[in-house]
Amino acid sequence: MCGIVGYIGHRDAAEFLIEGLRRLEYRGYDSAGIAVSDGARLQVRKTAGRVDDLRRLLEKHPVSGNVGIGHTRWATHGETTDVNAHPHVGGNGEVVLVHNGVIENYVTLREQLQQLGFVFRSDTDSEVIAHLVAQNLREELKFSEKLSDRQLCLRAVERTVEQLHGTYGLVVLFRDYPEMLIGARNGSPLVVGIGRNEHMIASDTGPLVGYTEEVVYLDDREIVLVTADDFELYHREEGRQTPSVQLLQQNVDDIELGDYPHYMLKEIFEQPTTLQNCMRGRLNEDEATAKFGGLNMEPIELRRIDRIVLTACGTSWHAGLVGEYLLEEFTRIPVEVEYASELRYRNPPLSETTMVFAITQSGETADTLAAMRECKRKGHPTLAICNVVGSTIAREADGGIYLHAGPEIGVASTKAFTSQVMALTLLSLYLGRMRHLSYGAGKRMIAAIKAIPGQVQETLECYEQIKDIARRYCEFENFLYLGRLYNFPVALEGALKLKEISYIHAEGYPAAEMKHGPIALIDESTPSVVIATRSGVYPKVVSNLEEVKARRGPVIAIANPGDQKVAAMADDVIFVPEVEEYLQPLVTVIPLQLLAYEIAVLRGCNVDRPRNLAKSVTVE
Repeated sequence: MCGIVGYIGHRDAAEFLIEGLRRLEYRGYDSAGIAVSDGARLQVRKTAGRVDDLRRLLEKHPVSGNVGIGHTRWATHGETTDVNAHPHVGGNGEVVLVHNGVIENYVTLREQLQQLGFVFRSDTDSEVIAHLVAQNLREELKFSEKLSDRQLCLRAVERTVEQLHGTYGLVVLFRDYPEMLIGARNGSPLVVGIGRNEHMIASDTGPLVGYTEEVVYLDDREIVLVTADDFELYHREEGRQTPSVQLLQQNVDDIELGDYPHYMLKEIFEQPTTLQNCMRGRLNEDEATAKFGGLNMEPIELRRIDRIVLTACGTSWHAGLVGEYLLEEFTRIPVEVEYASELRYRNPPLSETTMVFAITQSGETADTLAAMRECKRKGHPTLAICNVVGSTIAREADGGIYLHAGPEIGVASTKAFTSQVMALTLLSLYLGRMRHLSYGAGKRMIAAIKAIPGQVQETLECYEQIKDIARRYCEFENFLYLGRLYNFPVALEGALKLKEISYIHAEGYPAAEMKHGPIALIDESTPSVVIATRSGVYPKVVSNLEEVKARRGPVIAIANPGDQKVAAMADDVIFVPEVEEYLQPLVTVIPLQLLAYEIAVLRGCNVDRPRNLAKSVTVE
């Protein structure tokens, strides 16, 4: 969940590393550090706190050199302290490394190393790896006359990772061999950036944008050795590999704030564009259907599917719930939505005609990846709905759908959610037209889908009104979010957004379930956000709203224009365009995103990097 960056070349390494760590801040972290070699010595600077704190430390105690590694840590083993921050030094200073992941057998390894005389200074599992590399380097030095420097260091890392149980993405820098960096991956992403007389390594492509247009994504059990001039890729069992070089299709503008105060707000307002990008080239009006280039399944295979499992975590799981309604309505295929963290350890009865879809923004979520691998191991078609080209899930899935939403930097997902819902809508149209959905129904769906970006743009005009509403409600400490059918997952997503970035307790419920327990919470100090747009259950939702008002609960309602009934009952009402019921989540979620954002700003919270959270959860 932390961020890793490494550099070797002609630039000032510290400057590159600090900029790279700044671009990785969105992943979530609580400390930061770098190690730089000037060719003769390793210089380590690290601190608990933010990258800006590290920058100030470097102003007082500068480092110099053209090779180095950097890290932002999200604590798993050990508290947030300077000494637990990365990089970690191994042996007597001959090795320094950064690590992302969890080493499950670190206690046993630590005891063995302590018996050999190694002294531990931190509480982390990562320091074990540093000492282990140092120990294995000493062992390999016994045969140094037979080995080149590259072989020596490579074998020390190979021997080390063979002893590790767990997940890791790590980069190692050697004091006495500063002409190289070695990276290794198993379960935690690493990508190599290829430059002219320079190479880079990072947890994701963010730090590489603007420095290179070519990248290589490491697979599990791969090790890479990089110098300023070249790199070598190895697989632990299969030996030397021919790298698959891919184009990095991002530019600096994609990852910069522009005129917005926060990435979250920028990404909320990007949604008309990202929805358009998600549907671009995927609507076939002549045949009244959608089309996909990456499912990698023939129509005859897709027609045999009689069950779909959607698996995801967090916001992606909420998108999956919307997808369940969509797919069952338009394809008549039974759908289940599984938390990936549960599915990976369960053994549900899945037939050979069950298709599994992993839904993920990053393509690196550890639980989703493990659940997908487990289903794939059992022979089920496993596809992905993913935003990041080159991510592990995107590469390992049998096929899938890219969102084309661009980098999502804010920890609280916004544009990825709506893009996932759009992708699931298009998938429902595609599979529905293969089965029972008529040509006319398909044409009507396409017309409604094409209108959505403009309707989302119209919805965003409520922002000024939401600022006023947020000022009235930002001091409350408990919220209920209520919705029915397609808007029930939106209620869950709205509550999650408020929890994530403002630290206010919030719960989402199907509106009808309120009287089965949650209504006990209703009083003057517990606002309810009620999604009361026109639908087949509109009268029922209005009845639920009346029940809240009867108990003096404040109500913020999301309704359609001209709905005077809801406007008369609610304390505040936000109007959103009237759209087809199955498309309502794409407009009703917008005011909930904005409300959470504005309340968090008023409460002085760190909107883009909320406490304790990480953007890409790459550990269990």
